[in-house]
Amino acid sequence: MSIRIGLIGAGRMGKVYASTLAYTISEVDLVAVADPDEATLNEVAGRYNIPHRYKDYRALLDSKEVEAVVVTSPTGTHAEVIMSAAAAGKNIFSEKPLSQSLEACDQAIAAVKRAGVKLQMGFMRRFDPPYVAAKQKILEGVIGKPVMFKATSRDPKRTSLEFAKRENSGGLIVDMGVHDFDLARWLMESEVTRVYSEGACLAFPELKDVGDIDNTVINLRFANDAIGNIDMSRNAVYGYDIRTEVLGTEGSLWIGYLQQTATLVLTRAGVTHDTVPYFMERFGIAYAEEIRAFVRHIVEGTEPTPTGEDARAATAVGIAATLSLDEQRPVLISEIDR
Repeated sequence: MSIRIGLIGAGRMGKVYASTLAYTISEVDLVAVADPDEATLNEVAGRYNIPHRYKDYRALLDSKEVEAVVVTSPTGTHAEVIMSAAAAGKNIFSEKPLSQSLEACDQAIAAVKRAGVKLQMGFMRRFDPPYVAAKQKILEGVIGKPVMFKATSRDPKRTSLEFAKRENSGGLIVDMGVHDFDLARWLMESEVTRVYSEGACLAFPELKDVGDIDNTVINLRFANDAIGNIDMSRNAVYGYDIRTEVLGTEGSLWIGYLQQTATLVLTRAGVTHDTVPYFMERFGIAYAEEIRAFVRHIVEGTEPTPTGEDARAATAVGIAATLSLDEQRPVLISEIDR
């Protein structure tokens, strides 16, 4: 059975999903795309042989050709598009975050429940084979009780100044950190209750002009009294560096890798190897697997994960961590989510 998918948003992430949907996943047909920018719309529709194109995503939602949608529109529009898609009776896969506002998260979740459609959020790391294997080890009790979470998320280059503005992306902590906040809850099997952020603009002074930072460290406290730490950076000039450790009472799990290919160059000058260039090289399999899971949930009538509630919880941690950065103090999640 093939699910007919419409893609809403043809920008950077839209192109990633268009390629995945068109070339990697046999279980779907990419039948429509919507984007307000005509040049981008025509480029993506032409490149991936998408038969139907729309400048207004609402026209795509009106199409009977479309059974489900993949939402990759700008961050600030996700909740709005999800609510419209739910009202149109479409099953929904959406890139993270659900919203930068808890109120908008709640409205989107309520709309999905009212309509009785499915919503899966795009936290692709949960579908990455190393993370899947680590989660299974935790469930099997291999490392005992998880007591400490440590994560590194470092991009090899600065994002655009326009995207870096908090009103567009939520800033470094919300934009990048939401993946780690989701992993923290998922791997530690406990909610984050308190955060304390330190951060600064250290490598790209121009980010300060748009209200963002380029490096941060965030400490976490969990409901079960476990602790955690996340470091994030925009200036990992050596490559795309995504690693996680979960320390348990009986051992530890190290997840991720920096070396892309299993080749070492050994000369008189030393020993060298390459590094992961960027996110598609690292998580290409995960992007495909999360869409396959979405299709299975539609076909089998099961409930998808990660859920809207998972996305809301990650957003709440991000908002609290940003407040902690601004006010230079520990912040309880309950302060912003009463």
